[in-house]
Amino acid sequence: MDYTLLNSIQDPNQVRNLNSNQLLQLADELRSFIIDIVSQKGGHLGASLGVVELTIALHYVFNTPEDLLVWDVGHQAYGHKILTGRRAEFHTNRELNGISGFPKRSESEYDAFGVGHSSTSISAALGMALASQLNNDFEKQHIAVIGDASIASGMAFEGLNHAGVTDANLLVILNDNAIGIDPSVGALKNYLTQVKEGKNPRQNNMIKSLNFDYTGPIDGHNLPLLIKELNRLKKIKGPKFLHVITTKGKGLQLAEENQVKYHAPGKFEPKTGKIIPQDESNLPPKFQDVFGLTLVELAKTNKKIIGITPAMPTGSSMKFMMEAFPERAFDVGIAEQHAVTLAAGMVTQGMVVFCNIYSTFLQRAYDQVIHDVALQNLPVIFCLDRAGLVGEDGATHHGVFDIAYLSCIPNLIIAAPLHEIELRNMMYTAQKSLEHPIAIRYPRGRGKLLDWQQEFKEIEIGKAVSLRKGNKIAILSTGTIGTDASQAIDQCVNPEDVAHYHFPFVKPLDERLLKEIFENYTNIITIEDGTIIGGFGSLIDQWSRKNHLKNNIYNLGVPDAFIEHGKVSELRKICNLDTKNIINLLNTLITT
Repeated sequence: MDYTLLNSIQDPNQVRNLNSNQLLQLADELRSFIIDIVSQKGGHLGASLGVVELTIALHYVFNTPEDLLVWDVGHQAYGHKILTGRRAEFHTNRELNGISGFPKRSESEYDAFGVGHSSTSISAALGMALASQLNNDFEKQHIAVIGDASIASGMAFEGLNHAGVTDANLLVILNDNAIGIDPSVGALKNYLTQVKEGKNPRQNNMIKSLNFDYTGPIDGHNLPLLIKELNRLKKIKGPKFLHVITTKGKGLQLAEENQVKYHAPGKFEPKTGKIIPQDESNLPPKFQDVFGLTLVELAKTNKKIIGITPAMPTGSSMKFMMEAFPERAFDVGIAEQHAVTLAAGMVTQGMVVFCNIYSTFLQRAYDQVIHDVALQNLPVIFCLDRAGLVGEDGATHHGVFDIAYLSCIPNLIIAAPLHEIELRNMMYTAQKSLEHPIAIRYPRGRGKLLDWQQEFKEIEIGKAVSLRKGNKIAILSTGTIGTDASQAIDQCVNPEDVAHYHFPFVKPLDERLLKEIFENYTNIITIEDGTIIGGFGSLIDQWSRKNHLKNNIYNLGVPDAFIEHGKVSELRKICNLDTKNIINLLNTLITT
Protein backbone atom coordinates (compact mmCIF):
# COMPACT_ATOMS: atom_id res chain seq x y z
CA MET A 1 0.00 0.00 0.00
CA ASP A 2 1.11 3.58 -0.60
CA TYR A 3 1.81 5.22 2.77
CA THR A 4 2.11 8.78 1.44
CA LEU A 5 0.01 10.35 4.16
CA LEU A 6 1.31 8.22 7.02
CA ASN A 7 4.92 8.87 5.98
CA SER A 8 4.28 12.60 6.36
CA ILE A 9 3.23 12.21 10.02
CA GLN A 10 6.11 12.75 12.43
CA ASP A 11 4.02 13.61 15.50
CA PRO A 12 0.36 14.17 16.50
CA ASN A 13 0.53 17.90 15.68
CA GLN A 14 0.47 16.93 12.02
CA VAL A 15 -2.51 14.62 12.63
CA ARG A 16 -4.41 17.63 14.03
CA ASN A 17 -3.91 19.54 10.78
CA LEU A 18 -5.68 16.90 8.66
CA ASN A 19 -9.21 17.24 7.33
CA SER A 20 -11.92 14.60 7.79
CA ASN A 21 -11.19 12.78 4.53
CA GLN A 22 -7.48 12.71 5.27
CA LEU A 23 -8.16 11.26 8.73
CA LEU A 24 -10.07 8.39 7.16
CA GLN A 25 -7.22 7.83 4.71
CA LEU A 26 -4.75 7.89 7.62
CA ALA A 27 -6.78 5.17 9.37
CA ASP A 28 -6.57 2.93 6.30
CA GLU A 29 -2.82 3.51 5.92
CA LEU A 30 -2.10 3.03 9.63
CA ARG A 31 -4.01 -0.25 9.75
CA SER A 32 -2.22 -1.55 6.63
CA PHE A 33 1.16 -0.45 7.97
CA ILE A 34 0.64 -2.37 11.20
CA ILE A 35 -0.38 -5.47 9.23
CA ASP A 36 2.63 -5.20 6.91
CA ILE A 37 5.22 -4.88 9.70
CA VAL A 38 3.69 -7.38 12.15
CA SER A 39 3.27 -9.94 9.36
CA GLN A 40 7.05 -9.92 8.90
CA LYS A 41 8.25 -9.29 12.44
CA GLY A 42 5.60 -10.80 14.69
CA GLY A 43 4.06 -9.14 17.72
CA HIS A 44 0.61 -8.25 19.03
CA LEU A 45 -1.71 -7.75 16.08
CA GLY A 46 -5.42 -7.94 16.82
CA ALA A 47 -5.60 -5.45 19.69
CA SER A 48 -3.83 -2.65 17.80
CA LEU A 49 -5.94 -3.19 14.66
CA GLY A 50 -9.05 -2.80 16.78
CA VAL A 51 -8.19 0.69 18.06
CA VAL A 52 -6.84 2.40 14.92
CA GLU A 53 -9.72 4.90 14.74
CA LEU A 54 -9.70 5.45 18.50
CA THR A 55 -5.95 6.09 18.46
CA ILE A 56 -6.24 8.70 15.72
CA ALA A 57 -9.21 10.36 17.42
CA LEU A 58 -7.39 10.61 20.75
CA HIS A 59 -4.33 12.27 19.29
CA TYR A 60 -6.51 14.50 17.07
CA VAL A 61 -8.68 15.79 19.92
CA PHE A 62 -6.26 15.92 22.81
CA ASN A 63 -3.04 17.90 23.03
CA THR A 64 -0.68 15.01 23.67
CA PRO A 65 1.89 14.78 25.22
CA GLU A 66 0.78 17.71 27.43
CA ASP A 67 -2.53 15.90 27.85
CA LEU A 68 -1.67 12.53 29.37
CA LEU A 69 -2.73 9.32 27.62
CA VAL A 70 -2.36 6.02 29.46
CA TRP A 71 -2.86 2.71 27.66
CA ASP A 72 -3.77 -0.34 29.72
CA VAL A 73 -1.45 -3.37 29.15
CA GLY A 74 -0.17 -1.85 25.90
CA HIS A 75 -1.05 -4.62 23.43
CA GLN A 76 -3.13 -2.03 21.59
CA ALA A 77 -0.53 0.76 21.46
CA TYR A 78 1.19 0.05 18.12
CA GLY A 79 -0.77 2.76 16.29
CA HIS A 80 0.04 5.16 19.11
CA LYS A 81 3.75 4.45 18.75
CA ILE A 82 3.65 4.90 14.97
CA LEU A 83 1.90 8.29 15.20
CA THR A 84 4.24 9.58 17.92
CA GLY A 85 7.54 9.60 16.08
CA ARG A 86 8.38 5.90 15.98
CA ARG A 87 7.13 4.95 12.53
CA ALA A 88 10.61 4.75 10.98
CA GLU A 89 11.84 2.39 13.68
CA PHE A 90 8.65 0.42 14.17
CA HIS A 91 10.23 -2.49 12.27
CA THR A 92 12.56 -2.93 15.29
CA ASN A 93 9.58 -3.53 17.57
CA ARG A 94 10.43 -6.14 20.27
CA GLU A 95 13.92 -6.70 18.84
CA LEU A 96 17.12 -6.36 20.87
CA ASN A 97 17.94 -2.62 21.11
CA GLY A 98 14.74 -1.83 19.19
CA ILE A 99 11.58 -0.20 20.48
CA SER A 100 9.54 -1.92 23.15
CA GLY A 101 6.32 -3.77 22.39
CA PHE A 102 4.66 -1.79 25.18
CA PRO A 103 4.46 1.89 26.15
CA LYS A 104 7.63 2.88 27.97
CA ARG A 105 8.33 6.23 29.63
CA SER A 106 12.03 6.25 28.78
CA GLU A 107 11.24 5.67 25.11
CA SER A 108 8.94 8.60 24.38
CA GLU A 109 7.38 11.62 26.07
CA TYR A 110 4.08 10.42 24.58
CA ASP A 111 4.22 7.26 26.72
CA ALA A 112 2.84 8.79 29.90
CA PHE A 113 3.06 5.55 31.87
CA GLY A 114 4.92 2.28 31.37
CA VAL A 115 2.67 -0.76 31.18
CA GLY A 116 2.79 -4.49 30.54
CA HIS A 117 0.55 -5.99 33.20
CA SER A 118 -3.14 -5.17 33.00
CA SER A 119 -5.59 -3.01 34.91
CA THR A 120 -3.21 -0.23 36.00
CA SER A 121 -4.36 2.56 33.69
CA ILE A 122 -7.22 3.98 35.77
CA SER A 123 -5.16 4.25 38.96
CA ALA A 124 -2.20 5.76 37.11
CA ALA A 125 -4.29 8.31 35.21
CA LEU A 126 -6.20 9.21 38.36
CA GLY A 127 -2.90 9.77 40.17
CA MET A 128 -1.82 12.09 37.37
CA ALA A 129 -5.14 13.95 37.48
CA LEU A 130 -5.00 14.51 41.23
CA ALA A 131 -1.39 15.66 40.96
CA SER A 132 -2.43 18.16 38.27
CA GLN A 133 -5.04 19.58 40.65
CA LEU A 134 -2.42 20.00 43.36
CA ASN A 135 -0.26 21.79 40.81
CA ASN A 136 -3.19 24.12 40.00
CA ASP A 137 -3.30 22.79 36.43
CA PHE A 138 -7.03 22.40 35.86
CA GLU A 139 -6.94 22.32 32.06
CA LYS A 140 -4.76 19.25 31.56
CA GLN A 141 -6.62 16.15 30.36
CA HIS A 142 -5.95 12.64 31.69
CA ILE A 143 -7.18 9.67 29.64
CA ALA A 144 -7.08 5.96 30.50
CA VAL A 145 -7.87 3.44 27.74
CA ILE A 146 -8.79 0.07 29.22
CA GLY A 147 -10.23 -3.14 27.74
CA ASP A 148 -13.30 -5.04 28.91
CA ALA A 149 -11.10 -7.91 30.14
CA SER A 150 -8.80 -5.60 32.12
CA ILE A 151 -11.57 -3.56 33.73
CA ALA A 152 -12.86 -6.70 35.45
CA SER A 153 -9.69 -6.83 37.56
CA GLY A 154 -9.84 -5.77 41.19
CA MET A 155 -7.31 -2.98 40.74
CA ALA A 156 -9.40 -1.36 38.02
CA PHE A 157 -12.42 -1.37 40.34
CA GLU A 158 -10.30 0.18 43.09
CA GLY A 159 -9.39 2.99 40.72
CA LEU A 160 -13.00 3.52 39.64
CA ASN A 161 -14.15 3.48 43.25
CA HIS A 162 -11.69 6.21 44.22
CA ALA A 163 -12.16 8.33 41.10
CA GLY A 164 -15.92 8.46 41.66
CA VAL A 165 -15.54 10.46 44.88
CA THR A 166 -13.13 13.00 43.36
CA ASP A 167 -13.58 15.87 40.95
CA ALA A 168 -10.46 14.81 39.03
CA ASN A 169 -10.32 15.62 35.34
CA LEU A 170 -10.25 11.96 34.29
CA LEU A 171 -11.64 10.25 31.21
CA VAL A 172 -11.85 6.45 31.27
CA ILE A 173 -12.41 4.90 27.84
CA LEU A 174 -13.64 1.32 27.86
CA ASN A 175 -12.48 -0.45 24.70
CA ASP A 176 -15.12 -3.17 24.67
CA ASN A 177 -14.46 -5.98 22.19
CA ALA A 178 -15.50 -8.89 24.47
CA ILE A 179 -12.02 -10.40 24.39
CA GLY A 180 -8.62 -9.99 26.01
CA ILE A 181 -6.20 -12.66 24.86
CA ASP A 182 -8.96 -15.22 25.31
CA PRO A 183 -12.68 -14.36 25.37
CA SER A 184 -13.69 -12.26 28.37
CA VAL A 185 -15.50 -14.06 31.18
CA GLY A 186 -17.59 -13.24 34.22
CA ALA A 187 -20.69 -11.35 35.29
CA LEU A 188 -19.27 -7.97 34.24
CA LYS A 189 -18.77 -9.29 30.70
CA ASN A 190 -22.43 -10.40 30.70
CA TYR A 191 -23.50 -6.98 31.97
CA LEU A 192 -21.55 -5.18 29.23
CA THR A 193 -23.10 -7.48 26.64
CA GLN A 194 -26.56 -6.53 27.89
CA VAL A 195 -25.66 -2.85 27.70
CA LYS A 196 -24.46 -3.26 24.11
CA GLU A 197 -27.67 -5.05 23.20
CA GLY A 198 -29.82 -2.39 24.86
CA LYS A 199 -31.24 -4.86 27.37
CA ASN A 200 -29.97 -3.13 30.51
CA PRO A 201 -32.03 -0.13 31.65
CA ARG A 202 -29.95 3.06 31.75
CA GLN A 203 -31.10 3.87 35.25
CA ASN A 204 -29.31 0.74 36.48
CA ASN A 205 -26.00 1.71 34.86
CA MET A 206 -23.26 0.58 37.26
CA ILE A 207 -20.75 3.14 35.98
CA LYS A 208 -23.18 5.99 36.61
CA SER A 209 -23.74 4.65 40.10
CA LEU A 210 -20.02 5.15 40.74
CA ASN A 211 -20.51 8.87 39.97
CA PHE A 212 -19.03 8.89 36.47
CA ASP A 213 -20.52 10.85 33.59
CA TYR A 214 -21.27 7.84 31.36
CA THR A 215 -21.54 7.96 27.55
CA GLY A 216 -22.15 5.08 25.19
CA PRO A 217 -21.93 2.55 23.93
CA ILE A 218 -20.73 4.05 20.63
CA ASP A 219 -19.12 2.62 17.51
CA GLY A 220 -15.35 2.66 18.03
CA HIS A 221 -14.70 2.47 14.29
CA ASN A 222 -16.76 5.55 13.43
CA LEU A 223 -13.97 8.12 13.39
CA PRO A 224 -16.13 11.26 13.00
CA LEU A 225 -18.39 10.13 15.84
CA LEU A 226 -15.40 9.41 18.09
CA ILE A 227 -13.95 12.85 17.43
CA LYS A 228 -17.28 14.56 18.11
CA GLU A 229 -17.79 12.68 21.38
CA LEU A 230 -14.24 13.21 22.63
CA ASN A 231 -14.50 16.93 21.91
CA ARG A 232 -17.71 17.06 23.95
CA LEU A 233 -16.25 15.10 26.85
CA LYS A 234 -13.14 17.27 26.89
CA LYS A 235 -15.28 20.18 28.10
CA ILE A 236 -16.92 18.25 30.94
CA LYS A 237 -15.25 18.43 34.35
CA GLY A 238 -14.86 15.55 36.77
CA PRO A 239 -14.68 11.79 36.13
CA LYS A 240 -16.08 10.71 32.74
CA PHE A 241 -16.57 7.30 31.16
CA LEU A 242 -16.83 6.56 27.43
CA HIS A 243 -17.98 3.08 26.40
CA VAL A 244 -16.60 2.24 22.94
CA ILE A 245 -17.44 -0.92 20.95
CA THR A 246 -14.65 -2.24 18.71
CA THR A 247 -13.73 -5.40 16.86
CA LYS A 248 -10.39 -6.96 17.69
CA GLY A 249 -8.46 -7.59 14.48
CA LYS A 250 -10.55 -5.03 12.55
CA GLY A 251 -9.60 -4.79 8.89
CA LEU A 252 -8.05 -8.24 8.50
CA GLN A 253 -10.79 -10.82 7.97
CA LEU A 254 -8.98 -13.84 9.41
CA ALA A 255 -7.96 -11.79 12.46
CA GLU A 256 -11.57 -10.83 13.03
CA GLU A 257 -12.72 -14.44 12.66
CA ASN A 258 -9.93 -15.98 14.79
CA GLN A 259 -9.33 -13.41 17.48
CA VAL A 260 -7.50 -15.69 19.92
CA LYS A 261 -5.06 -16.97 17.29
CA TYR A 262 -4.43 -13.49 15.88
CA HIS A 263 -3.71 -11.84 19.23
CA ALA A 264 -0.04 -12.55 18.44
CA PRO A 265 -0.06 -14.79 15.36
CA GLY A 266 3.63 -14.83 14.44
CA LYS A 267 4.45 -14.35 10.75
CA PHE A 268 1.62 -14.32 8.23
CA GLU A 269 0.78 -13.21 4.69
CA PRO A 270 -0.18 -9.52 4.92
CA LYS A 271 -2.75 -9.55 2.11
CA THR A 272 -4.69 -12.63 3.15
CA GLY A 273 -3.76 -12.88 6.81
CA LYS A 274 -2.95 -16.56 6.33
CA ILE A 275 -0.46 -17.69 8.96
CA ILE A 276 2.74 -19.08 7.48
CA PRO A 277 2.71 -22.75 8.54
CA GLN A 278 5.55 -24.35 10.46
CA ASP A 279 6.24 -28.06 10.53
CA GLU A 280 5.89 -28.98 14.19
CA SER A 281 5.45 -32.72 13.65
CA ASN A 282 8.95 -33.68 14.78
CA LEU A 283 9.44 -30.98 17.41
CA PRO A 284 9.44 -31.51 21.18
CA PRO A 285 6.33 -30.18 22.95
CA LYS A 286 5.89 -26.77 24.49
CA PHE A 287 6.19 -26.91 28.26
CA GLN A 288 2.73 -25.36 28.56
CA ASP A 289 1.30 -28.29 26.59
CA VAL A 290 3.16 -30.79 28.77
CA PHE A 291 1.44 -29.14 31.74
CA GLY A 292 -2.00 -29.02 30.11
CA LEU A 293 -2.02 -32.56 28.76
CA THR A 294 -0.55 -34.01 31.94
CA LEU A 295 -3.20 -32.26 34.01
CA VAL A 296 -5.94 -33.90 31.96
CA GLU A 297 -4.21 -37.27 32.29
CA LEU A 298 -4.07 -36.93 36.08
CA ALA A 299 -7.62 -35.61 36.31
CA LYS A 300 -8.96 -38.75 34.66
CA THR A 301 -7.96 -40.82 37.69
CA ASN A 302 -8.17 -38.18 40.41
CA LYS A 303 -11.65 -36.66 40.52
CA LYS A 304 -10.61 -34.07 43.11
CA ILE A 305 -8.27 -32.30 40.70
CA ILE A 306 -9.27 -28.73 39.82
CA GLY A 307 -7.64 -26.33 37.36
CA ILE A 308 -7.61 -22.54 37.79
CA THR A 309 -6.14 -19.87 35.52
CA PRO A 310 -6.50 -16.07 35.55
CA ALA A 311 -7.45 -15.33 31.92
CA MET A 312 -4.79 -17.48 30.24
CA PRO A 313 -6.46 -20.76 29.20
CA THR A 314 -4.80 -20.77 25.77
CA GLY A 315 -1.42 -19.37 26.81
CA SER A 316 -1.11 -21.79 29.71
CA SER A 317 -2.82 -24.72 27.92
CA MET A 318 -5.41 -24.96 30.68
CA LYS A 319 -7.75 -25.11 27.68
CA PHE A 320 -7.19 -28.88 27.54
CA MET A 321 -8.61 -29.25 31.05
CA MET A 322 -11.46 -26.88 30.25
CA GLU A 323 -12.38 -28.98 27.22
CA ALA A 324 -12.07 -32.35 28.98
CA PHE A 325 -13.56 -31.43 32.38
CA PRO A 326 -15.34 -28.07 32.03
CA GLU A 327 -16.96 -28.40 35.47
CA ARG A 328 -13.52 -28.75 37.10
CA ALA A 329 -11.63 -25.96 35.29
CA PHE A 330 -12.06 -22.25 35.96
CA ASP A 331 -10.95 -19.17 34.03
CA VAL A 332 -11.46 -16.39 36.59
CA GLY A 333 -10.46 -13.50 34.34
CA ILE A 334 -7.60 -11.11 34.99
CA ALA A 335 -7.76 -11.62 38.74
CA GLU A 336 -4.61 -13.26 40.08
CA GLN A 337 -5.37 -12.40 43.70
CA HIS A 338 -8.79 -13.99 43.43
CA ALA A 339 -7.35 -17.03 41.63
CA VAL A 340 -4.93 -17.76 44.48
CA THR A 341 -7.44 -17.36 47.30
CA LEU A 342 -10.11 -19.25 45.33
CA ALA A 343 -7.63 -22.11 45.07
CA ALA A 344 -6.96 -21.91 48.80
CA GLY A 345 -10.66 -22.06 49.58
CA MET A 346 -11.12 -25.13 47.41
CA VAL A 347 -8.18 -26.88 49.06
CA THR A 348 -9.78 -26.44 52.50
CA GLN A 349 -12.60 -28.62 51.20
CA GLY A 350 -10.36 -31.44 50.04
CA MET A 351 -9.82 -30.45 46.42
CA VAL A 352 -6.46 -30.84 44.68
CA VAL A 353 -5.97 -27.50 42.94
CA PHE A 354 -3.51 -26.72 40.16
CA CYS A 355 -3.37 -22.94 40.00
CA ASN A 356 -1.63 -22.06 36.74
CA ILE A 357 -0.23 -18.51 36.52
CA TYR A 358 2.58 -16.96 34.54
CA SER A 359 5.55 -16.36 36.81
CA THR A 360 5.47 -12.60 36.22
CA PHE A 361 1.74 -12.42 37.02
CA LEU A 362 2.00 -14.30 40.33
CA GLN A 363 3.80 -11.20 41.57
CA ARG A 364 0.38 -9.53 41.54
CA ALA A 365 -0.91 -11.99 44.15
CA TYR A 366 2.04 -12.06 46.53
CA ASP A 367 0.04 -11.27 49.69
CA GLN A 368 -2.43 -14.04 48.87
CA VAL A 369 0.38 -16.59 48.41
CA ILE A 370 1.75 -15.67 51.85
CA HIS A 371 -1.41 -15.00 53.84
CA ASP A 372 -4.06 -17.23 52.29
CA VAL A 373 -1.95 -20.20 51.23
CA ALA A 374 1.43 -20.56 52.96
CA LEU A 375 0.45 -19.20 56.39
CA GLN A 376 -2.35 -21.77 56.52
CA ASN A 377 -0.10 -24.43 54.96
CA LEU A 378 -2.68 -25.24 52.30
CA PRO A 379 -1.24 -27.53 49.59
CA VAL A 380 -2.13 -25.45 46.54
CA ILE A 381 -0.10 -26.53 43.50
CA PHE A 382 1.16 -23.44 41.69
CA CYS A 383 2.35 -24.11 38.15
CA LEU A 384 4.40 -21.11 37.10
CA ASP A 385 4.53 -20.89 33.32
CA ARG A 386 6.99 -18.56 31.54
CA ALA A 387 9.58 -18.78 34.33
CA GLY A 388 12.94 -17.30 33.40
CA LEU A 389 13.72 -15.00 30.48
CA VAL A 390 10.77 -14.97 28.07
CA GLY A 391 12.20 -12.98 25.17
CA GLU A 392 10.49 -10.30 23.12
CA ASP A 393 7.87 -9.22 25.68
CA GLY A 394 10.73 -7.84 27.74
CA ALA A 395 11.13 -6.49 31.25
CA THR A 396 7.45 -6.53 32.19
CA HIS A 397 7.11 -10.23 31.40
CA HIS A 398 10.38 -11.96 32.34
CA GLY A 399 9.70 -14.57 35.02
CA VAL A 400 13.05 -14.11 36.73
CA PHE A 401 11.99 -13.03 40.23
CA ASP A 402 9.94 -16.03 41.39
CA ILE A 403 12.67 -17.97 43.21
CA ALA A 404 13.71 -14.81 45.05
CA TYR A 405 10.23 -13.72 46.07
CA LEU A 406 9.01 -17.22 46.97
CA SER A 407 12.04 -18.70 48.72
CA CYS A 408 11.54 -16.55 51.82
CA ILE A 409 8.01 -17.85 52.42
CA PRO A 410 7.71 -20.58 55.10
CA ASN A 411 5.99 -23.87 54.22
CA LEU A 412 6.34 -23.29 50.46
CA ILE A 413 8.16 -25.86 48.31
CA ILE A 414 9.86 -24.53 45.16
CA ALA A 415 10.55 -26.91 42.28
CA ALA A 416 12.11 -26.53 38.83
CA PRO A 417 12.17 -29.54 36.49
CA LEU A 418 15.11 -30.30 34.21
CA HIS A 419 12.88 -31.52 31.38
CA GLU A 420 9.35 -32.50 30.38
CA ILE A 421 9.39 -35.90 32.08
CA GLU A 422 10.38 -34.38 35.39
CA LEU A 423 7.61 -31.77 35.10
CA ARG A 424 5.09 -34.59 34.66
CA ASN A 425 6.48 -36.45 37.65
CA MET A 426 6.42 -33.33 39.82
CA MET A 427 2.76 -32.81 38.97
CA TYR A 428 2.05 -36.48 39.65
CA THR A 429 3.83 -36.33 43.01
CA ALA A 430 2.16 -33.08 44.04
CA GLN A 431 -1.39 -34.38 43.52
CA LYS A 432 -0.86 -37.56 45.53
CA SER A 433 -0.26 -36.59 49.14
CA LEU A 434 1.43 -33.21 49.40
CA GLU A 435 1.32 -31.63 52.85
CA HIS A 436 2.60 -28.19 51.82
CA PRO A 437 1.99 -25.72 48.99
CA ILE A 438 4.36 -26.05 46.04
CA ALA A 439 5.41 -23.81 43.17
CA ILE A 440 6.63 -25.63 40.05
CA ARG A 441 8.39 -23.26 37.64
CA TYR A 442 9.00 -24.03 33.97
CA PRO A 443 9.96 -21.94 30.94
CA ARG A 444 8.25 -20.57 27.89
CA GLY A 445 8.77 -22.50 24.68
CA ARG A 446 9.67 -26.04 23.75
CA GLY A 447 11.51 -28.70 25.64
CA LYS A 448 14.10 -31.12 24.28
CA LEU A 449 12.41 -34.53 24.44
CA LEU A 450 10.19 -36.25 21.89
CA ASP A 451 9.47 -39.32 24.05
CA TRP A 452 8.11 -37.39 27.05
CA GLN A 453 4.81 -39.11 27.85
CA GLN A 454 6.33 -41.83 30.00
CA GLU A 455 4.88 -43.68 32.96
CA PHE A 456 4.58 -41.54 36.07
CA LYS A 457 7.12 -41.89 38.88
CA GLU A 458 6.90 -40.34 42.31
CA ILE A 459 9.72 -37.92 43.18
CA GLU A 460 11.29 -37.54 46.60
CA ILE A 461 10.72 -33.96 47.74
CA GLY A 462 13.97 -32.11 48.38
CA LYS A 463 16.18 -34.68 46.65
CA ALA A 464 18.91 -33.47 44.24
CA VAL A 465 20.45 -35.57 41.48
CA SER A 466 24.03 -36.25 40.37
CA LEU A 467 24.11 -36.02 36.57
CA ARG A 468 27.85 -36.64 36.14
CA LYS A 469 30.95 -36.98 38.29
CA GLY A 470 34.05 -34.83 37.94
CA ASN A 471 37.48 -34.24 39.42
CA LYS A 472 37.81 -30.54 40.05
CA ILE A 473 34.69 -28.38 39.64
CA ALA A 474 31.01 -28.85 40.51
CA ILE A 475 28.16 -27.17 38.65
CA LEU A 476 24.91 -26.89 40.58
CA SER A 477 21.93 -26.04 38.38
CA THR A 478 18.19 -25.85 38.80
CA GLY A 479 15.58 -26.04 36.08
CA THR A 480 15.86 -26.49 32.34
CA ILE A 481 18.98 -24.33 32.09
CA GLY A 482 20.76 -27.42 33.38
CA THR A 483 20.60 -28.73 29.80
CA ASP A 484 22.70 -25.76 28.66
CA ALA A 485 25.12 -26.42 31.50
CA SER A 486 25.52 -30.03 30.34
CA GLN A 487 26.29 -28.86 26.80
CA ALA A 488 28.89 -26.42 28.13
CA ILE A 489 30.60 -29.19 30.10
CA ASP A 490 30.81 -31.35 26.98
CA GLN A 491 32.54 -28.51 25.10
CA CYS A 492 35.05 -27.38 27.75
CA VAL A 493 38.75 -28.26 27.59
CA ASN A 494 38.47 -31.19 30.00
CA PRO A 495 34.92 -32.43 30.69
CA GLU A 496 36.22 -35.06 33.11
CA ASP A 497 37.10 -32.27 35.53
CA VAL A 498 33.50 -31.08 35.85
CA ALA A 499 30.77 -32.64 37.96
CA HIS A 500 27.14 -31.64 37.44
CA TYR A 501 24.32 -31.75 39.99
CA HIS A 502 20.69 -30.94 39.23
CA PHE A 503 18.53 -29.50 42.03
CA PRO A 504 14.88 -30.13 41.16
CA PHE A 505 14.01 -28.49 44.48
CA VAL A 506 15.29 -25.05 45.32
CA LYS A 507 13.44 -25.32 48.62
CA PRO A 508 14.00 -27.49 50.53
CA LEU A 509 17.62 -27.84 49.45
CA ASP A 510 19.25 -31.26 49.55
CA GLU A 511 21.64 -30.42 52.39
CA ARG A 512 23.04 -33.94 52.61
CA LEU A 513 24.19 -33.84 49.00
CA LEU A 514 25.38 -30.25 49.39
CA LYS A 515 27.63 -31.32 52.24
CA GLU A 516 29.12 -34.05 50.06
CA ILE A 517 29.66 -31.64 47.14
CA PHE A 518 31.38 -29.01 49.27
CA GLU A 519 33.64 -31.65 50.82
CA ASN A 520 34.82 -32.83 47.39
CA TYR A 521 35.03 -29.69 45.25
CA THR A 522 36.80 -26.41 45.94
CA ASN A 523 35.16 -24.54 43.05
CA ILE A 524 31.36 -24.45 42.93
CA ILE A 525 29.33 -22.85 40.11
CA THR A 526 25.61 -22.22 40.51
CA ILE A 527 23.47 -21.64 37.42
CA GLU A 528 19.85 -20.50 37.27
CA ASP A 529 17.43 -18.76 34.91
CA GLY A 530 16.50 -16.24 37.56
CA THR A 531 17.91 -13.40 39.60
CA ILE A 532 21.27 -13.87 41.30
CA ILE A 533 20.12 -11.75 44.24
CA GLY A 534 17.81 -13.89 46.37
CA GLY A 535 17.88 -16.81 43.94
CA PHE A 536 19.14 -20.38 43.96
CA GLY A 537 22.78 -19.28 44.07
CA SER A 538 22.06 -16.97 46.99
CA LEU A 539 20.52 -19.86 48.91
CA ILE A 540 23.64 -21.95 48.27
CA ASP A 541 25.84 -19.04 49.42
CA GLN A 542 23.75 -18.67 52.55
CA TRP A 543 23.96 -22.39 53.33
CA SER A 544 27.73 -22.28 52.86
CA ARG A 545 28.15 -19.36 55.25
CA LYS A 546 25.88 -20.97 57.82
CA ASN A 547 28.13 -24.03 57.77
CA HIS A 548 31.34 -21.93 57.85
CA LEU A 549 32.61 -23.30 54.54
CA LYS A 550 35.33 -21.60 52.47
CA ASN A 551 34.72 -23.00 48.98
CA ASN A 552 34.91 -20.68 45.99
CA ILE A 553 31.36 -20.09 44.76
CA TYR A 554 30.57 -18.50 41.38
CA ASN A 555 26.94 -17.50 40.83
CA LEU A 556 25.56 -17.32 37.29
CA GLY A 557 22.10 -15.87 36.81
CA VAL A 558 20.20 -12.72 35.92
CA PRO A 559 22.03 -9.64 37.25
CA ASP A 560 20.57 -6.84 39.37
CA ALA A 561 18.96 -5.04 36.43
CA PHE A 562 15.73 -5.11 34.44
CA ILE A 563 16.49 -7.08 31.29
CA GLU A 564 14.96 -5.60 28.16
CA HIS A 565 13.39 -7.34 25.15
CA GLY A 566 15.09 -9.54 22.57
CA LYS A 567 15.50 -13.19 21.71
CA VAL A 568 16.11 -15.43 24.72
CA SER A 569 19.50 -16.43 23.29
CA GLU A 570 20.48 -12.75 23.04
CA LEU A 571 19.31 -11.97 26.54
CA ARG A 572 21.14 -14.95 28.03
CA LYS A 573 24.31 -13.66 26.43
CA ILE A 574 23.75 -10.25 28.04
CA CYS A 575 23.30 -12.03 31.40
CA ASN A 576 26.41 -14.21 30.85
CA LEU A 577 24.14 -17.25 30.91
CA ASP A 578 24.93 -18.42 27.38
CA THR A 579 26.85 -21.64 26.74
CA LYS A 580 29.95 -19.77 25.56
CA ASN A 581 30.28 -17.85 28.82
CA ILE A 582 29.81 -21.01 30.88
CA ILE A 583 32.52 -22.73 28.81
CA ASN A 584 34.89 -19.79 29.34
CA LEU A 585 34.39 -19.89 33.10
CA LEU A 586 34.92 -23.64 33.17
CA ASN A 587 38.10 -23.39 31.07
CA THR A 588 39.47 -20.67 33.34
CA LEU A 589 38.88 -22.72 36.48
CA ILE A 590 40.17 -25.93 34.90
CA THR A 591 43.44 -24.36 33.77
CA THR A 592 44.04 -22.30 36.90
